[in-house]
Amino acid sequence: MTSSLGSHPILSEVTQEALSLQRKRRLPVPLRLLVALAGLIALGTGLLLLPGMTTRPISFMDALFTATSAAAVTGLSVLTTSTDFTRLGQWVILFLMEAGGLGFMVTLVLTLRLLGRHISLVDRLAVSSSLGLASPKGILQVLGRTVAFMLAVEGIGALILWAHWRLSGLVPAGDAAFYALFHSVAAFCNAGFDLFAGLPQYPAGIPTDPGTLLTLGWLVIIGGLGIPVYMELLHRRTTRKEGARLRRLTLQTRLALWSALALVLVGWAGLLLSEYRQAGVLSDLSFGERVLRAWFQSAAARTAGFAGLSDFASLHEASRLLLICLMFIGSAPASMGGGITTGTFSVLVVAMWSLARGYDRVRAGQRAISMATVWRAITVLFISLGVVLIATWLLLFTQKLDLSAVLFEVVSAFSTTGLSLGVTGQLDTFGRLLVIALMFWGRLGAVTIVLVLLKRRGHESLAKYPEEIVLVG
Repeated sequence: MTSSLGSHPILSEVTQEALSLQRKRRLPVPLRLLVALAGLIALGTGLLLLPGMTTRPISFMDALFTATSAAAVTGLSVLTTSTDFTRLGQWVILFLMEAGGLGFMVTLVLTLRLLGRHISLVDRLAVSSSLGLASPKGILQVLGRTVAFMLAVEGIGALILWAHWRLSGLVPAGDAAFYALFHSVAAFCNAGFDLFAGLPQYPAGIPTDPGTLLTLGWLVIIGGLGIPVYMELLHRRTTRKEGARLRRLTLQTRLALWSALALVLVGWAGLLLSEYRQAGVLSDLSFGERVLRAWFQSAAARTAGFAGLSDFASLHEASRLLLICLMFIGSAPASMGGGITTGTFSVLVVAMWSLARGYDRVRAGQRAISMATVWRAITVLFISLGVVLIATWLLLFTQKLDLSAVLFEVVSAFSTTGLSLGVTGQLDTFGRLLVIALMFWGRLGAVTIVLVLLKRRGHESLAKYPEEIVLVG
């Protein structure tokens, strides 16, 4: 039996038109993420242009560049944060780093939840996509725990830095609390902004004592592990308290942890070897200081952007190449950092290893990785390489700069790292706009951008074509 509403041709037609109009008005999930980030940048740009935000008048381009860098948690800057911005302006940068670190959509959804508003399925899908989660199921519980964990880590980091700087006298008592909070957020969100560079009392930038570098370094590492890793580790802690049997860590978590450890160790050893030589940036330091500085720079190179090495622009070409590779790989998926992510890198390494061993499936331990995941990793790699190469060519074509310095700056912007060899300040308007686009791209990720541009749904082809052999290698 059909309903009277469905049987009425006029009402049925109106209903169909209304549903069709509602579908058209709904923005695709990737586009919603893009609009959210653009809105955050626009808000930040407007705030930084208000009176009282800077110590001197700044241009719209300067405000836009700074807001993009903060919202995309990059750290590249055409202004000096410590001297060109007032304390109020520095608070705005802090807010942009915090909102951009966890994601503007996450902040928006939590705000709506606190106000008692209903959260639509589209919003939940948008947040799930931004966090790299496979399903929107239980997203509010995940977000609540994530925010609590993030704030707890940042709070503990700020407390440690405040106590250390206060007792050591590295930071004046009146500034210690704000400096500690600012740098704790910048380190955990992998943003790379600091309030030391540009001040005459800190000619080398951030303090390089063990207390400061160890605290900031571990905040960077924790912030780069990714929200899925936090959630699994927190869930295991709850399960252990309840006395339930613990399951083995998921492949995603194991790959994130092992790749983070391997990349830090490789960067650590590589920097020690290349800068330990005579006239290297580490050659005048004691052995302990060399080890600590190299470790910190290796950890910070994976999208954090703090320069822990003195005279950073004088790095050996071998060190530059190593840092470019670390920045390009970046941090874990759904983390505070960028790059192609350690997930993409790990899948590609495992796929090559499986192929070399002659396996018919991509295997990682006693688990298999789907070919859809492998193809996605390959897609991200090639799109990212294409973006980096095109941007590098454009800067070389329009600016009078060296290849290594330009490539370093491009990868730093693309991976939202923020390390710089001093190129950013030399760029003209076109160069700065290009770097802004790279930071924007890097924060959203290659896959999200491609989905926005293509708007195509995957489908199974009914036609089967004959295969042919193509020689490779």
